[in-house]
Amino acid sequence: MKDITEKAAGKMVRQIKLIVFLTVVLPIVALAIFVELRFASIKDDLHFREPGARDEARMDLDSLPWSPIQGQTLYVPAYSHIYQQGGDPRLLTVTLSARNTDQTHEIVITSVRYYDTAGNELRSLVEKPLRLAPLASTEFVIEQKDKSGGSGASFILEWKAGKPVTHPVVESVMIDTNNAQGISFVRSATVLEETRPDNGNSESEQPES
Repeated sequence: MKDITEKAAGKMVRQIKLIVFLTVVLPIVALAIFVELRFASIKDDLHFREPGARDEARMDLDSLPWSPIQGQTLYVPAYSHIYQQGGDPRLLTVTLSARNTDQTHEIVITSVRYYDTAGNELRSLVEKPLRLAPLASTEFVIEQKDKSGGSGASFILEWKAGKPVTHPVVESVMIDTNNAQGISFVRSATVLEETRPDNGNSESEQPES
């Protein structure tokens, strides 16, 4: 009788384990596989590209394809680091984003220079004029490990156009997600000089205050 009871108890335990496996463990495993496959599918659908990539919409030029009639020299604040509590620096990744907002005409970025806190030019970020097709954009990245710019870093960007165009949107984006509390913020460009279509190829005007 005792052997029969133990066998029955053992059978019941196995049945309970099977039920738990079928109702709890197996659905969790199936859900995990589904989520992983779903993320993989989404990732395949996204078209990531390296910063500053060149293609038909973002093309290096040997020279300007037209005589420029419009353009700007822009100052863009950048923060290679900011100071947190205690005065400790917090390093940031900086992305300079330049977007051609004109729906019909191209613009050309002729110069992008990166400066440090003391106003010293560190390097040029374009070797040749860079064409941006209508509504195309490009970016330039200063890596987080690059400390040379400092808290008062900046970009000077120059662009030109052969026909009247809407002004591009130029911004710097700073971000750090390494710590438990991430941080990100954006700064817009300030116009230093401007050549307008109504004054053609004359010298650049200072923007009105």
